[in-house]
Parts: sequence; C-alpha cells; structure tokens
Amino acid sequence: MVTTHFGYESVDEQDKARRVRGVFDSVASRYDLMNDLMSGGLHRAWKAYTALVANVREGQRVLDIAGGTGDLALAFARKAGRTGQVVHTDINEAMLRTGRDRLLDAGVILPTVVCDAEKLPFPDGHFDLVSVAFGLRNMTHKDSALREMARVLKAGGRLLVLEFSQVARPLRGAYDLYSFKVLPHLGRLVAGDEGSYRYLAESIRMHPNQEELKALMKINGFGHVDYHNMTAGVVALHVGIKCG
Repeated sequence: MVTTHFGYESVDEQDKARRVRGVFDSVASRYDLMNDLMSGGLHRAWKAYTALVANVREGQRVLDIAGGTGDLALAFARKAGRTGQVVHTDINEAMLRTGRDRLLDAGVILPTVVCDAEKLPFPDGHFDLVSVAFGLRNMTHKDSALREMARVLKAGGRLLVLEFSQVARPLRGAYDLYSFKVLPHLGRLVAGDEGSYRYLAESIRMHPNQEELKALMKINGFGHVDYHNMTAGVVALHVGIKCG
C-alpha cells in the first residue's frame, strides 16, 4: 500500500481524494461563513489581491481550479468580459454547485466542470491564466497537478497559487493555539463539524512552505516563480510563469 498524508494521519494514497471530498461535502453549505469567521474577513482581501495581481484582460482565457464557491471566478469573469472565457472547476461537486448558484445569483453564467487537477480535461496551451486558491494543499500529487497546470497554459502564461503557508516565527505559538484550539471549536459550533477544521489546521502544517513550493513549481514547468506573503505569512500568493 502506498501511503500519503491526510492532515497528520497516514492514509492509503488511493483513499485521500475520497476523504478530502468528504471534508468539503460536510462544510460546503457553511464554507463562506466559516471563512469569514476564521479569517476575520481577511480571506476576501487575500482574494482581492490575487485578482489584482492576476490582471485579467478582456478576451483572455482563465481556468479557476478548486474554484469552490466562485469568488475568484466571479472577479475574473468581470475582467475577461464577453469575449473571454473563465472556467470554474472543482473536484468536489457540492462545493461547485454552491459556487455555481452564487455565480448565477450575481448574474454570471460560466462553464462549470467537476474535474481532478491531476488530470485536467483541457487541451495543451489553452489558457492565459490558471489559478488555484486554497486547494493545492489538498491534492495527493502536487507535482502532477502543477505539471497539468503548466500543460494547459500557453507559453508565458501564469499560474497563481493562493495558499496557507508558514507564518512568521514570532507568531507561530499564537497561530498554533488558534489553529488547534479555537478553529475546531468554531467548526463544531457553526458547521457542526469539528474534525474537518482540525484537518484544515493539520493540512496547512503538512503543506510545503514558501520556498519549498517555489522550488516545486520551478521543477514542474515554471521558469520564473515569485511569492508574496500576506498577513505575516499566514497565506502566500505564488506566481509562476510557464517556460516558453
């Protein structure tokens, strides 16, 4: 049996995707509310900055991976305009359905696709921009997913990875206390699910830090990679440019 991590737990590699789907099936209906509570609303600023850096232009093609409730897809669609295309994807149908409904409420209809980031159903060199926000850490084979993202990008196209990362050292004690004590308690009270939010805290610690993710992107199809820390490294935005 080949194993991988599910938070701090070691599980069968073939079983991880199913368990991650279970987490997001459980929290989909309260996902946005929990994000607001967990981050004090900061997740909206993090995504707004990501959309600013993305600088989507009229007519561009954009792929939003692990697009969930559709915040970034909506921001991109407003910039790509009628001549562009934004594809909203997620491996989790419940999350994607929630996002599709929110987009429809905003008057936006986008192609919505349930798909695995490690096996993207799109042609080579199709997109100008690929984004993945708070999804990469849940993928079983991050290297395979990054190679797929590079494959579907045009030469010179950009990948934006917004993800929880390694917080600045002076804040780590307080951050750990919040992550492992407060966050599961919030999950139990608001979403009726303590375990999923404990997994969230653990998955952040198992994810590559800023420099490690930069190196991983560079060996999987991206010639130039920068990252921008936000909120003292609680999250980082990595921007990679596909090799020509």
